[in-house]
Amino acid sequence: MERSPATAPGDTRFIPWIVAAALFMQTLDGSILNTALPAMAQSLHESPLRMQSTIIAYLLTMALLIPASGWLSDRLGSRRVFVAAIVLFALGSLCCALSTTLGWLVAARVVQGVGGALMMPVGRLTVLRSFPRSELVRVLSFVTIPGLLGPLLGPTLSGWLVQYASWHWIFLINVPVGLVGCLASLRFMPDLRGPRDEAFDWMGFILFAAATALVSMAFEGMGELGLSAPGVLLLLAGGLASLTAYYLHARRHAAPLFSPRLFAIHTFAVGIAGNLFARLGMGAMPFLTPLLLQVALGYSPAEAGMSMIPLALASIAAKPAATRLIDRFGFRRVLVSNTLLLGVMIAGFALISHATPRPLLYAYLALFGGINSLQFTTMNALTLIDLDNDTAAGGNGLLSVVMQLSISLGVASAAAVLGAFIDLRHLPDPVAILAAFRKTYLCVGLMAAFATGIFLQLQRDAPRGTPLETHKIREDDEL
Repeated sequence: MERSPATAPGDTRFIPWIVAAALFMQTLDGSILNTALPAMAQSLHESPLRMQSTIIAYLLTMALLIPASGWLSDRLGSRRVFVAAIVLFALGSLCCALSTTLGWLVAARVVQGVGGALMMPVGRLTVLRSFPRSELVRVLSFVTIPGLLGPLLGPTLSGWLVQYASWHWIFLINVPVGLVGCLASLRFMPDLRGPRDEAFDWMGFILFAAATALVSMAFEGMGELGLSAPGVLLLLAGGLASLTAYYLHARRHAAPLFSPRLFAIHTFAVGIAGNLFARLGMGAMPFLTPLLLQVALGYSPAEAGMSMIPLALASIAAKPAATRLIDRFGFRRVLVSNTLLLGVMIAGFALISHATPRPLLYAYLALFGGINSLQFTTMNALTLIDLDNDTAAGGNGLLSVVMQLSISLGVASAAAVLGAFIDLRHLPDPVAILAAFRKTYLCVGLMAAFATGIFLQLQRDAPRGTPLETHKIREDDEL
């Protein structure tokens, strides 16, 4: 792939730095919020166990808008869209810091989500179009490193800011970073465009977005929204009807948002389905665990944040092992065994109590982080390994959407299950809270383990090994 003529060779050296900084800001924000939820709840006069909407609003907005990011970049230019994304992300962060009610905070998170949905896809697309294939792996590896540091620093930084300053600063730190990012992007970001006459599948986008939003609202309705059974049923029915309508539309559309033909590729179909259901359990953990430590076990925000360091370090350390394990055992064996182990590890959090020694807790978090990281890497590699040049863009986009959506549904599901075991409007005694968390972890572990049946559908001689380009391109989306 040749460099775009819109970018002179001397200009490309700054592009990876700009995209890497944007990825760091986004991944830091994604991991910094969970530890601060109890303090934010207290400030907003809410129960800390009813704050999941602040996470879901951000993830769901990203899932809805990611499919449109590439088209917008082609039509309006990569520089304009990327700068607008940074501005929206920083503006949303400022509004989050100024929030005085939960509704205001959720609305501000939606603005952040709009920026996040455009920022990284457009940044990654700019890198892909600005560098030849021979340099792509090196550049994407460099871009990924700051993204790996975000989840490592996020919980710890959040805990210290909450304990020694205020929760508002977890959002305010994005404002100066965003300002610098805007100035750098205006100066060094290339203004690349795609075919101007390429039509966007608006009908498909509306149907797919409706399905995503309605299903997510149904899960939320079982938890924080407190909808009745008929209300939840109507939302689910509407979501499934919209998804069916999208499928029928996509079958006859010349250039659908996501082609149904992608699912004729067996590894992609299994990978997408496995991602969706495995992440229901995995996505709940960053929400549940900081709450467990602070609300049920009495950890301070700083202590809860520091407790996440072993998990993040183990996640980074485990990444190189994925390729070696796949080379030796194949996707089927690795995913079947690791998915079962992941479910058991999540359920095992039910055994954590006040009597659990800190070193044992840190060791368990580290072990879980390694297993979780292996699951992310292997599922993503499986999903993309058999895509060719014609299907790579659509498959990559659908995987990004499913990843955000499944994490959102995982948080909503965990909150709904927790709410079934405890009244989230009024916090009872600590013993009852801990018992509710234990039952929730058991249920979430089962949800994650259910994906094992999907990975069993892989052929025993499923492809072994992961192309280096595929592994590096997807690594940043595991965060």
